[in-house]
Amino acid sequence: MAKVLGDTVSLGQLVLIRFVVQAGILLPIVWITGKRLWLSGRVLRLAWRRTVLHILGIGGMFTSLQFLPLADAIAIAFVMPFIMLLLGHLVLGEEVGARRMIACAVGFGGTLLVVQPNFVDVGAIALLPMGVAVVFALFMLTTRQIAKDVDPIALQALSGVMATGILLPLIVIGSSAGFTPLTLSMPSDTQTWMLFAALGALGTLAHLMMTWSLRFAPSATLAPMQYLEIPFATVIGYFMFTEFPNALAALGIAITMGAGVYVILREQATARRLAKTVPPTA
Repeated sequence: MAKVLGDTVSLGQLVLIRFVVQAGILLPIVWITGKRLWLSGRVLRLAWRRTVLHILGIGGMFTSLQFLPLADAIAIAFVMPFIMLLLGHLVLGEEVGARRMIACAVGFGGTLLVVQPNFVDVGAIALLPMGVAVVFALFMLTTRQIAKDVDPIALQALSGVMATGILLPLIVIGSSAGFTPLTLSMPSDTQTWMLFAALGALGTLAHLMMTWSLRFAPSATLAPMQYLEIPFATVIGYFMFTEFPNALAALGIAITMGAGVYVILREQATARRLAKTVPPTA
């Protein structure tokens, strides 16, 4: 939806709509279920940081989609699991074995194979999804720090409100100054309004489905499913935009997916081994 709308709607307006719809969908759910919405202290500060990272990540991805094929942009951004692994080691002191480090290096090499032909075509903008991966890795680490303190639906609703509060003044100022990426337009056709609603609803629903899935299966089991996003993006990109990765990019996508799944499987094996060594509690 962002790629379709990006030709006629400014980046700022797209991101704003994404969060306005999120807040509009989730606030009534929070009110009906009686969930606590207001935060304070450390958790509130982390929630603000998480929201800013979310805005930057979505804005960066929406921008990259205007220049790169859908599958290529998503495949490049899938360097995120490797960045998460490294940040977990450097920031949180998590153990990372030699095999997973090698898999990270291989996966990063695969990502560079996807970047290379796109870099030739569009220049440095081809590196933007890698920046998105870094931002979303920090977003996930921040989420991990507050996940136990806040209901996920309430957190997403609050994030929509916070992001709207950040973006709306910026867009008003940008529109007044004639800054193109922050201009605000009111479409006159019903189809564009429907696409706006779909953009926000799909993003919100995806987050909720991811949250709900964790109630029925551990994250280590669900993680490999993330890589289905790449073949789905390839099919959608082909049928909607007649885009298809060239041979070098396709090879890079395959390497990135293989290395990523290997890292996840190693994480699963480590988790099972640790579980066996922990004595049962009375």
